[in-house]
Amino acid sequence: MKKKNWRKNIVVTLAIIMLMVYLIWRTFFTLPIGYGAVTLACGILMLLCEAATGLENILHLFMATNVYEPELPYIPKDWYPDVDVFIATHNEPEELLYKTVNGCVHMDYPDKSKVHIWICDDGNRESMAQLAKKMGVGYFGLANNKLAKAGNLNNALSKTSGTLIATFDADMIPTHDFLMKTVPYFFLPKVKKLKNGTWVARKEDEIDKDYKIGFIQTPQNFYNPDLFQFNLYSENKIPNEQDYFFKEVNVNRNKTNTPIYAGSNTLISREALELVGGIATGTITEDFETGIKIQNEGYKCYATSTVLAHGLTPTTIDALIKQRERWARGCIYSLRRTKLWNQRKMSFKAKLSYYSCELYWWSFFRRFVFVLAPIIFVLFNVPVIISGVWGMFIVWLPSYLMMMIATKTVSSKIRNPKWSIIIDTIMYPYLVVPICKEALGIRKTQFDVTEKKRATIEERDLSLAIPHIILSICSIFAIIVAVYQIIQYESVGPIIILFWLLVNFNALIMSVFFMLGRTNKRMTERYLASLPIILEVQEDIMARTYDISETGFSVNMDRPVLLPTDEDIPTIIYGERYKANLKAKIVHTKQIGDVWRYSFEITELDEKNKKEYFQLVYDREPSLPEIIDSTDSIFENYKVNINKRGISERTEASKRTTQRIELERIFLADNGGKYLVDDYNFKYVLIKDADNKEYPKEMRLYPDADNKEIAFELELERMISEDKYLYYIKNYDDISYDKQFNEILDKWIEK
Repeated sequence: MKKKNWRKNIVVTLAIIMLMVYLIWRTFFTLPIGYGAVTLACGILMLLCEAATGLENILHLFMATNVYEPELPYIPKDWYPDVDVFIATHNEPEELLYKTVNGCVHMDYPDKSKVHIWICDDGNRESMAQLAKKMGVGYFGLANNKLAKAGNLNNALSKTSGTLIATFDADMIPTHDFLMKTVPYFFLPKVKKLKNGTWVARKEDEIDKDYKIGFIQTPQNFYNPDLFQFNLYSENKIPNEQDYFFKEVNVNRNKTNTPIYAGSNTLISREALELVGGIATGTITEDFETGIKIQNEGYKCYATSTVLAHGLTPTTIDALIKQRERWARGCIYSLRRTKLWNQRKMSFKAKLSYYSCELYWWSFFRRFVFVLAPIIFVLFNVPVIISGVWGMFIVWLPSYLMMMIATKTVSSKIRNPKWSIIIDTIMYPYLVVPICKEALGIRKTQFDVTEKKRATIEERDLSLAIPHIILSICSIFAIIVAVYQIIQYESVGPIIILFWLLVNFNALIMSVFFMLGRTNKRMTERYLASLPIILEVQEDIMARTYDISETGFSVNMDRPVLLPTDEDIPTIIYGERYKANLKAKIVHTKQIGDVWRYSFEITELDEKNKKEYFQLVYDREPSLPEIIDSTDSIFENYKVNINKRGISERTEASKRTTQRIELERIFLADNGGKYLVDDYNFKYVLIKDADNKEYPKEMRLYPDADNKEIAFELELERMISEDKYLYYIKNYDDISYDKQFNEILDKWIEK
């Protein structure tokens, strides 16, 4: 481990040195002096953007080396203190809160009487009060709250007394082990781990009185694909966009004691909260500012990478833009209001770490400059950089490649430079102006709650793509000109500009795809889940689910089975912790390779079993990708987006509820004739090409020539064509559950 860190530190050091050399070279040897005031201004702006990006890269590399994530200690059961659980809600629907409250109620704890769950309703809605009563939890209602979410939580804080406080947004559903995997961290100052791996209490004189835990921030994970995954048809290829921040960036910030309090999925010390005056008010990012204040008081705070809750990410572009604008403006304002650089208790490293937060939001302005610069250079002959070919190859190229190597060395596979550029390019047209306004002191004081509802169809407002389309067209012209210059002048100089243009063009095209949106046909999300299931039909069928959702599930079977299509099927689904009895009807079936998949819609689910079933759905490991798929590529991105938009969105789902088995087998009939059975689906057989061309209204058909005891009692249903007739199997129920017939059926399937 030490050897690996030693190599990582060498790579990082070389990258930083080469970056500094590049920036010095850029400052003193490449500015367009003598080309006019406008050109010089553009050149200086470009240099400042590069310098800011370089500083951000240095801070990222610094925090990504020697990363520390504390080990969860073991503590005695009687140490677990009282915990207040605050679920903040403003205008979210009852069905959304139901899932969150249900998850909180099912959280494990040695003494569950010490866990006090509260719906904190900043709307004072009667429906929320009734939900709290139904779920057996507490309720705090507020009307006309001028302090938004902060006032809502502070109201609950003033009326409770738990030692620790867990905060959840209305949509964030905790897993059963949330408290068990966060509470012990608060006892790190009082315990130590022996060499044999056991945790023991420290003696009184061993306890560091200044070592106090302020909060533990766990990742904000999502059970639905975010818009970057969904709109770009990449939900099976790339992780959620926020995974990079919560599982990597925020954990890296442990090094400087600056992990960001994100407002949800967090456990906080009441003592720390009360010391800083509660949740910060007067800001639209109250959580971010509260975290700074707690850390400034000397409390140690940690971010962990273990997912312990899942929520609903914005499902419309408008909601996403509003969310990111609020985060950006709130971050810039709070850093200014807290007078970060004047804080005496906070270390210089911690101040730099928080300064990198503001640098991040300015990256959207820098992305605009980086996209525009090569276009105006090629099309309008505005040289923002003056350099010979060899200068770029000797200074810029080694620095660029070394930074790529260093970034890859310190980073996980959650994010890569390609996707960072794409995401920044998608968002920057709608963040540049708000960020500049906030920097100039033009505040946005209104608190916009992120919309927490599922949209079935994403509106395709192409006006949102206008900036990207215009820049894409300009990029095409610039690329053509750059290629022409390479050929005409037989020069390698424009190659670097061409590379720059192509990288930007790829991000712009993906941005247009993103803004085109994608039709969402499901109101509830499906999750891959292999759970034991019992279908209580004439003979119980035991199988395992393939996926599961709030409203239904699908089951994989290695052979086709007969299921009633005109009645609800009593069903039991269970896991290690939960068991739900329900009724469901089959809505679709299809064969996938050697597997038969049956899809069901839940038709009956009482309150007790609903609570258990929802835990089966949500109390689980994430099913979306956690790292970038190895097959992800630019070519694959284009291929999927073009093909999917042209084909899949027009494809209607099959409504077949019984599985059709293609046979092409000769059967004997009681009239002595031979009939070719084309296919069979338990209730019907399709017969064609009879050797005697006789299709009686009724007949007996023998699936096994050697066993006349097994016979289909057939009744003519209708003529399909001149040589195809559909027959109804009158005794299908008896036949389908016959042991001998099922042995025959298995032989058919094998062949």
